[in-house]
Amino acid sequence: MKIVITKSYEEMSEEAFRLVKAVVKENPEAVLGLATGTTPLGLYARMAEDHRRGGTSYRGIRTVNLDEYVGLGPGSDQSYVYFMRKNLFSHLDILPENTHIANGLAPDLAEECARYNRLLETMQQDIQVLGIGSNGHIAFNEPGTPFGSETHVVALAESTIRDNARLFAREEDVPRKALTMGLKNIMHARRVLILANGAGKAKAVCGLVRGAVTEQLPASVLQLHPDCTLVVDEAAASLL
Repeated sequence: MKIVITKSYEEMSEEAFRLVKAVVKENPEAVLGLATGTTPLGLYARMAEDHRRGGTSYRGIRTVNLDEYVGLGPGSDQSYVYFMRKNLFSHLDILPENTHIANGLAPDLAEECARYNRLLETMQQDIQVLGIGSNGHIAFNEPGTPFGSETHVVALAESTIRDNARLFAREEDVPRKALTMGLKNIMHARRVLILANGAGKAKAVCGLVRGAVTEQLPASVLQLHPDCTLVVDEAAASLL
C-alpha cells in the first residue's frame, strides 16, 4: 500500500484529483468507481473545475458507484444518485447512460443486486475511489462483512447512521438499509484510491494500515490489494 500524507483536506483532494485525472488522460474510456459522502467533494469540485477551465473530457468515461440507500431515488435530495448529479455529473460532459448507480427503489432488491453484479463483471474499475467510515467500513460494508461478498443489501450499523445523520434533518430520517458493492467487487478494481481526513478517522486508518487483516475491520482487506493508494491528511494519519 502506498501512503501519501498531506497537510490538509485541500491537499488531500488535490492529490486525489491528480491521480484520477491521470487515469482519465491515459484512457479516455476508463471506468471510474466513485464514492459519495463529504470526503470526495474536494476531488469532485476539482474534476468539475478542470473540465470547465482545462477542457478534460469525460464523454467516453463510464462510472460505477459504490452504494445507494434503500428507499431513496432520484427524486430525493438525500439519495446518492442525486448527490452524484449535483456534485459531479452535471458539471461534466459525461453521458448520463454511462453513469451507473444501484437502484434504491427497485421492487426486487435481490434481483437488483444480481443485476449490479452482472454489470460490474463487464465494467472492471480502472480506479475505485473510497472513503472509510469511523468503524472501518468501506462503501456500506460494515464490520463482519465477508471478504468474498458481492453487491448486497446491508442493515446499517448504528455508528454509520449517527455519522450520516449530519446530512439529514433528523437522525430518524437516515435510511436503515442500503445497497452496496461487496468487498470482492471493490477488490476487483485494477487500482484503489482511499481517502481519509480528520481525527475521527485516525483509529480506522491505523487499523487499515497497521492492523490485522480481519472482517471486523473491512477496510483492512485493502492490505491485500496489489495497487492501493491511501491519501490522508495529518489528522487522520496521527496514529500511524
